[in-house]
Amino acid sequence: MTDILKVADDAKMIVNGYAYTPKENQIRVLNLNRPRKAAVLSNDGKIIETTMDDIELEIVKEYFYNNREFLME
Repeated sequence: MTDILKVADDAKMIVNGYAYTPKENQIRVLNLNRPRKAAVLSNDGKIIETTMDDIELEIVKEYFYNNREFLME
């Protein structure tokens, strides 16, 4: 089972319940309210793998594009 507190602590950015954690040229995204919903994005925002539906992915990508400067610091 996912340790949500550890994920939240390790995240570089949390937006509206989504934890964004940069790791090895990827951005890992976890829905902290529904931990079975996760995605891995490339550094430019392309989907690598996911368990999210299309609507949730669009929300995650929009948060990423609007706040990416905070991840890349």
